[in-house]
Amino acid sequence: MKGISDTISIQDFNYNLPEERIAKYPLEFRDTSKLLYYKKGVIESRVFSELPHILTDHHHLIFNDTRVIQARLSFFKSTGAAIEIFLLEPWLPSEYGLSFSSNRECVWKCLVGNAKKWKSGILSKEVLTGNNSTLLRAEKTGTEGNYFLIRLFWENPEVSLSEIIEQAGSTPIPPYLNRKAESSDSIRYQTVYSANEGSVAAPTAGLHFTDEVLSRLGDNGVLQTRLTLHVGAGTFIPVKTENAMEHSMHTEHIYLSRKSIESLYASEKQFIAVGTTSVRTMESLYHIACKLKNGTADTGNLFLDQWDAYETNLQISRKEALESIISFMDKQQADHLKMSTRIMIAPGYSFRMVDGMITNFHQPSSTLLLLISAFVGEDWKRIYNYALDNRYRFLSYGDSSLLL
Repeated sequence: MKGISDTISIQDFNYNLPEERIAKYPLEFRDTSKLLYYKKGVIESRVFSELPHILTDHHHLIFNDTRVIQARLSFFKSTGAAIEIFLLEPWLPSEYGLSFSSNRECVWKCLVGNAKKWKSGILSKEVLTGNNSTLLRAEKTGTEGNYFLIRLFWENPEVSLSEIIEQAGSTPIPPYLNRKAESSDSIRYQTVYSANEGSVAAPTAGLHFTDEVLSRLGDNGVLQTRLTLHVGAGTFIPVKTENAMEHSMHTEHIYLSRKSIESLYASEKQFIAVGTTSVRTMESLYHIACKLKNGTADTGNLFLDQWDAYETNLQISRKEALESIISFMDKQQADHLKMSTRIMIAPGYSFRMVDGMITNFHQPSSTLLLLISAFVGEDWKRIYNYALDNRYRFLSYGDSSLLL
């Protein structure tokens, strides 16, 4: 594959992360977190509330406005056995909006905790939504790979799935926090600009933003565009193969409005992606555009596979890529672009869309660390050593970095 080695040792992306450096809870105020500022090899330590003093009218921020759902549903069998159903993504209907608005039944791809205790039969639990008491039922209908297909059904047509899981579910905080979700997590494990339901993990770089910081950035002339990538549980799956190139990436689903794409097309500023999910979306958008331009895209199902970005010989500008997307939407008479991606960004990847990123500090031996290395090269070690030496807080509820 062009520009990337066939062998990348995952051990080269390991580092010692002491348990006490993992932030188990967020800070009281979002924007008081530390901000590591990296530019052209120079590292400085700042505070996140200073971001409006760093970014100028030369910058264009790109946010992922996905909203984390209360994805963990707990049931009890008549025997007393506890069964947890972890909603991953909608199966029937497969469209997120349609599934969340379902008012009788739907099927989701799920993980099931204590599955050996649930051989067959229907699970049920009472859910109180407003003044309504609804009996939610669940049954296995099949499997998809290593996952279960679970039918959720209820008899109250006045209640949607969205309302049910909001009341019955709990926040799917990351497993490495080693604690149960608390009521405060339903607010703090959510960005202040979250809008579109679908994620089972937060785009955590966005957790540092406040309405005030966003307003001050706007006053400075920093443009802001929002897109949606629903973050899947696969984001927590460590690379288990010695050769990182043998790791299988998970699929994530992306939605962009015409307004967002047109704002990106009109912009001449530097694109700063907020979070690795926004990075993956923007880079996937470029390569989907290449596939549209060279005629290799399935126009009925826009999809970027794991290595597609390394196999195209087409070289187009950022502007041309966005123009190609707009042209496709014109032909489809579409107001929104839907696509999915398995892109794996690893050392050797050439970034086409983003000029910088805001991101947290990631797990050792993870695909997210491979992405960081692809962007800053071997300096990722200097950045992470600096953060460890200066007592930065790591992972989802931890501190952040601005990498330019």
